[in-house]
Amino acid sequence: MAASAPMKPFSPEETRRILHHLQQPAVFLNMTCGWPVLHWTAEHLSGCLGDRHVRFRLGKKQETNTPLFETQCPYVEATVGQFLSWTQGQPDTDVGPFSEYSCSEFWAYADYKYIAVLFEDQPFMFEDVRWSEFGFAERNGRESTLWIGTEGANTPCHLDSYGCNLVLQVQGRKRWHLFPPEDTDNLYPTRIPYEESSVFSQVDVLHPDLRRCPAFASARPHVVTLQPGQVLYVPRHWWHYVESVDPITVSVNSWIELEEDEVARVSEAVTKTVVCAIKSSQSDDNTDNWLNPTETGEASHDENMQYLNLAVNACTQRRRGLSLTRDSRDVHPVKRDSSGQIKQRVRNSVPFIFPYGPHLIPVHCQREEVTPKDLEVNSSKSCAVTSQQDCSVSSAAAQRSTSAPAEEKQGRSSGLTQRGSRDCADGTSENPSDDYEELRHATITTNDLLECLVHPDIITRVTELLLERHTGSQRSTTPV
Repeated sequence: MAASAPMKPFSPEETRRILHHLQQPAVFLNMTCGWPVLHWTAEHLSGCLGDRHVRFRLGKKQETNTPLFETQCPYVEATVGQFLSWTQGQPDTDVGPFSEYSCSEFWAYADYKYIAVLFEDQPFMFEDVRWSEFGFAERNGRESTLWIGTEGANTPCHLDSYGCNLVLQVQGRKRWHLFPPEDTDNLYPTRIPYEESSVFSQVDVLHPDLRRCPAFASARPHVVTLQPGQVLYVPRHWWHYVESVDPITVSVNSWIELEEDEVARVSEAVTKTVVCAIKSSQSDDNTDNWLNPTETGEASHDENMQYLNLAVNACTQRRRGLSLTRDSRDVHPVKRDSSGQIKQRVRNSVPFIFPYGPHLIPVHCQREEVTPKDLEVNSSKSCAVTSQQDCSVSSAAAQRSTSAPAEEKQGRSSGLTQRGSRDCADGTSENPSDDYEELRHATITTNDLLECLVHPDIITRVTELLLERHTGSQRSTTPV
């Protein structure tokens, strides 16, 4: 007789409701027992993919106090088998193009690999990923991406413009450094390198240079080490830096679409139009590698304007449809009491109570007090595929981010440099008059101008104006 499926702590409907209300990162435990994807170790994937080549990004294992963006990394095309041989340092084995890089000096990362593309000839693999158990019916590996890396492999700190994120750890451990949307100014946002839907930070969150980016000391890090079998929920617009902490790591994630994405697409279209218009112009200071390797190519201005108009139209139509739907929901028969007075409808305002406990653990801000109960996990209730379900919060990054000298912390509440912007400062001398003379003669570069034009606050306001203008023009042309 076949064994029955393990009982999950939350039903799909309950999980979907929890995700709807969550406003901070949280880790789900004991929700993936029985998922076939938990067998997707690097060795297993090597057998499934065979001779198929995968693109790996490499980076040097060194501290630079600045982010290592994807535009600064070398890339190789290799099989997962060659990747494994390289990590194991086996002599006389085929490591392919990895032979040019020392495993002791470099890390490697196959990131953003769409499972639908990797396994297009093995569609049955999609069913191994069961996001339907999180309340998203019919969502599986087809809507997911795969990540394979070595110790030290990382994703630069960034926020995703669209949706929220569910991340399943399959093999090894990954450490997530998360920051709330309110920390945007403290993280010095930049759109160079440009990638649609990604806003990068100019801060190396592990080794921040607080002389260049002093406002980062006011950031609120939420750090969690994700174990195999656990699922991390990353809310909309939460910044995150992710690093592999074990020799081999494998994870699978899926970005969940949200209603707010319609407006975000307009903002991204505005950003892309401005960035491409400025960075495609020839000038002596405009020669940097500004387009992220994940982008297919530089679009023309006509193409960008066409996409912008499509995004604005789609957003306006969706807003109108939602407005009509809400209006129809508010149409109810008038009810009167015995005296003939109209009864007032009382909306349900019962607060949602999160079922935090052994199966759902919030990722706390390190500036808050964390009780031992929050950090302890009953391993006896964990899935058999993992020896420990540890949702631990590290304090190392918090100590690093608050270890600046006292003089560096002065004036940090506003986070503005003497240049009046959120660009990382180059430091100041002890003599204010020297600083003034240096700043007075400073040259504004193309990227300086661009950082101001595509600052999130500016893009938000431009988006609002475009939607207001488009809505107004549509009303004026609508026949009465």
